[in-house]
Amino acid sequence: MGTTQLESVPEPKYWHLKTVLSEALDHDFAVGEILPNERELAARFGVARATLRQALEQLELEGRLQRRRGVGTTVAPPRVGVAVGSARHSWPGESADGWEAVDAAEALPTAAVLKLLAAGCGSAAPGSASAVFAADQPVHTVRRTRVTEGQVVAAELLYVPAASVPGLSAIDAPAGPARARAVLRELQRLALDGQDRSVELGSARADDAKELDRLPGAPVLLVTTRYFTAGGTAAVSVATYRADTCRLTFGDEGVEITETRVAS
Repeated sequence: MGTTQLESVPEPKYWHLKTVLSEALDHDFAVGEILPNERELAARFGVARATLRQALEQLELEGRLQRRRGVGTTVAPPRVGVAVGSARHSWPGESADGWEAVDAAEALPTAAVLKLLAAGCGSAAPGSASAVFAADQPVHTVRRTRVTEGQVVAAELLYVPAASVPGLSAIDAPAGPARARAVLRELQRLALDGQDRSVELGSARADDAKELDRLPGAPVLLVTTRYFTAGGTAAVSVATYRADTCRLTFGDEGVEITETRVAS
């Protein structure tokens, strides 16, 4: 049998360089050590800087390197798994889920938020009503962060339609973390029928990058979770995880998100 077209394609230069760099990280550099600048590395390995950048980006995606603001590119520590969110079918904020409330704000939803809320209606529990979200229906946006060893490794935006938390008082806890906790508390009064979760690779937006101490465009894991009640979608969470500190493991109940230790 002849070779396929794919088999005949030569290995890209940056991929070969990635392998060479990976070996160098194992033998010539220590965890936390700052790598030489791109010009020095390109000269050392005899490659163009564009090829070097591709290889460095791949190593960062694989968790071998970390790019830190004001520091440079450093050798990442080994990944050490810590279970995150393994409980199924629970509201955010329940059972010490490891997230810290930061703030909450109420505003009319953007088109992107409306799309998120509406997308889960077809996945609700059998027999439940399909919710219809309108642009004039306010939505609470709860911001939370997850911290490991003093460093933020994930940031979450939880979108809760005002109709999901009708008992929320505008007087009690008007702003800040207390307001965020009040929204979560009211949400937990509802009977949770189920939830679904999707994971995809993305790039850090400017706001996320700043919160996670990453460079804009750095690889991140976007974990979207929809929470369903008898009335349809009650809330949607979009959590942004640092792709260099997290891995996915597969258990009996599906995909579990595993968080890893971050070097200080």
